[in-house]
Amino acid sequence: MSNIKSIAELQVILKSALKEASFVPKPAELYDPISYILSLGGKRLRPALVLMATDMYGADINAAIPQAVGIELFHNFTLMHDDIMDAAPLRRGQTTVHEKWNTNIGILSGDALFVKAYQSIVKADPKHLVALMDLFNQTALEVCEGQQYDMNFETQERVSMSEYLQMITFKTAVLLACALKSGALVADASAKDQQHLYDFGIHIGLAFQLMDDILDVYGSQADFGKQIAGDILCNKKTCLYIKAYETASAEQLEILDYYFASVNFPAKEKIEKVMDVYAQLNVQSLCKEMMDTHFAIAQKHLQGLEVSEDRKATLQEFAQLLMVRVN
Repeated sequence: MSNIKSIAELQVILKSALKEASFVPKPAELYDPISYILSLGGKRLRPALVLMATDMYGADINAAIPQAVGIELFHNFTLMHDDIMDAAPLRRGQTTVHEKWNTNIGILSGDALFVKAYQSIVKADPKHLVALMDLFNQTALEVCEGQQYDMNFETQERVSMSEYLQMITFKTAVLLACALKSGALVADASAKDQQHLYDFGIHIGLAFQLMDDILDVYGSQADFGKQIAGDILCNKKTCLYIKAYETASAEQLEILDYYFASVNFPAKEKIEKVMDVYAQLNVQSLCKEMMDTHFAIAQKHLQGLEVSEDRKATLQEFAQLLMVRVN
């Protein structure tokens, strides 16, 4: 059996590496918010994927730690700015940066965090530097594009499923794909395996987000960790909403249009009426079929890797962890 590190072992390594990431003390208003958002925790799964991919090929994971840290810093930059755009008061149960300080500090500290991510990513063997930077730059732009598409959908009257899948690919999936391919690059994996890992990341990311949409409406509030049917109350155009619009009758469309025209309806009434239409159209099952399809495609890419099955164990564990999660 190959000595492959578990997700838990990689998370311990990452916790130590992030603790060592130094931020100068002054000006405190710029750097304290960075230390604060990093202190809020999280599973650190995205940076763990970098190390997972490197470890899979028997390479020294220490060589990939700067890229893993860079991915995590970039992810937290996106959270900081997303919270401002969403006017979110809480992040992981704690006050968001812009609420704890102010919006201007949140913007500027986020910008500094993005620069810190770059400084970490470039700490690589020169032979990998151009490929790593091209990949990271492409990913960073796509994440921004995904956020813009998501904001556009708030006022766009109709959103097609293909448009929605493109948005969640950019907003969620590409960073998972980037993390995996970065680790494979550092480990000198073949171009074929790098592509398999990238595509695995894309499709497991899509499955992850589709499950998130389903759990928002059909999960347990105690297990899911946030208000159930929050997407309905906020008029979010998720896969459930889009599937409903694709298959609804004129009468069902009238109900959906009525309740998605405003956020001012009594919550219980709105949720019940919309979920009743969803049940009539069986959208939960239809979206679960989409989720299962993307998970199956991810598995096919995992099987295509030119490494032994035991070396894929941690990545397989990661895939299962995402798909059985409840929060």
